[in-house]
Amino acid sequence: MKIRIKDNSIRFRLTQSEVSELGRSGIVSSFTEFVDRPFIYAIEKTKDAVLSAAFIENRIVMKMPEAMVEEWISTDIVGFDGQAGLVKLLVEKDFVCIDNTLEDQSDNYPNPNLKC
Repeated sequence: MKIRIKDNSIRFRLTQSEVSELGRSGIVSSFTEFVDRPFIYAIEKTKDAVLSAAFIENRIVMKMPEAMVEEWISTDIVGFDGQAGLVKLLVEKDFVCIDNTLEDQSDNYPNPNLKC
């Protein structure tokens, strides 16, 4: 899972197995290990009606409605957006990059813009 934070926007990108895990277990998370403690970022399936997020201590949690998760895993929908206060939220499937990259992309979704 990747996150991108810029000013008042947060974007989460999930691989195929992470989307499957979210559907199966209701949560997917990752972390960056800092010297004194980890920075944790997660997505949790909820009974809520809208996409939301919370930041508590060293943890960002995007809360994704159950209906969105079910639609996301069973269709070609790329992602969903929402807002939590002033923060814009986006969660999307991670596609294979068109340009060359050293990053492992073996679990990413096929890029619809690639013509083979």
